[in-house]
Amino acid sequence: MTEIEIGRGKRGNRSWAFDDIAVVPSRRTRDPKDVSTSWKIDAYDFALPVLAAPMDSVVSPETAIKIGKLGGLGVLDLEGLWTRYENPEKYLTEIAGLPVEKATTRMQEIYREPVKAELIRDRLAQVRAAGVTVAGALSPQRTAEFSDTVIKAGVDIFVIRGTTVSAEHVSKSTEPLNLKQFIYELDVPVIVGGAATYTAALHLMRTGAAGVLVGFGGGAASTTRKVLGIHAPMATAVADVAGARRDYMDESGGRYVHVIADGGLGTSGDIVKAISCGADAVMLGSVLARATDAPGQGWHWGQEAFHEELPRGHRVAVGSKFDFEQILLGPSNAADGTSNLMGALRRAMATTGYSDLKEFQRVEVVVAPYYAQ
Repeated sequence: MTEIEIGRGKRGNRSWAFDDIAVVPSRRTRDPKDVSTSWKIDAYDFALPVLAAPMDSVVSPETAIKIGKLGGLGVLDLEGLWTRYENPEKYLTEIAGLPVEKATTRMQEIYREPVKAELIRDRLAQVRAAGVTVAGALSPQRTAEFSDTVIKAGVDIFVIRGTTVSAEHVSKSTEPLNLKQFIYELDVPVIVGGAATYTAALHLMRTGAAGVLVGFGGGAASTTRKVLGIHAPMATAVADVAGARRDYMDESGGRYVHVIADGGLGTSGDIVKAISCGADAVMLGSVLARATDAPGQGWHWGQEAFHEELPRGHRVAVGSKFDFEQILLGPSNAADGTSNLMGALRRAMATTGYSDLKEFQRVEVVVAPYYAQ
């Protein structure tokens, strides 16, 4: 990786975002109907390489079911409104109607309601009853407290998701989560992240995780770069974590860990480029929050937006135009890459001559920065 001199006392690596790269056509093309977008993690098969992000503006029990029936995986935030309130709909409506100057303060108040174990159980049971794969997410700070409840509720895939998650958290005041021991003792596959570097991802893979989320505060609703000065350009981050996966396969004797891009995915073209850099699947937030049947009612926010001590995100207006099915599967009547995401992915794969996602990870990529006017 190329180092650039920032000043006489500091050097830094040159990194690339999805807007900085492009996929290059090859000598072969295919019919888009012959292209497969399916993928598999552990014993679970999915027609679409899409996980709906565990955010209240994106995933409710009902939308998790919808996305599951469309072929993706809806991940329910087990620390969100659905596990704090018996009837959270009125709070979702209130959040959507808050004036900008009061949004953060009021959201902090709403999310002070404690998470309830019985609601975790009931929400996951609702998704399970629909016959789709059940996935729920906890932050590392809450995982030890509620993991038994989640497992007993019959979750199929456990997600441990934070702004950043490390295999070696150091704290003088609390007992940190021992990821390796925790994952070893579970009977379900665990997806963990975010991670944004080769070294961090390799350590997470060594804990036994089935998948690693790649990203750090790169979503549309995040202000992490402004607040903390931390940012990970996603093209480089995904490629670095894919490199860690390759080396971990050699180290472990062939164990494959799935790489899931999580952040910076605003259009279908970004999804194409994430997979071209080595991702097996993508976790989508703002793109799906735009759905007319999304719980955010045209607004989008993450857990960082209501942090008690240091909010690092906004409630952002994303609008509502298409339902989940049209966003994911089309047909599309917009040319901005925000609908028929999977149709665009299939066409990109067909145009470059690849028939499945694994093959498409080998597509040629060039650095070609693009700055929209």
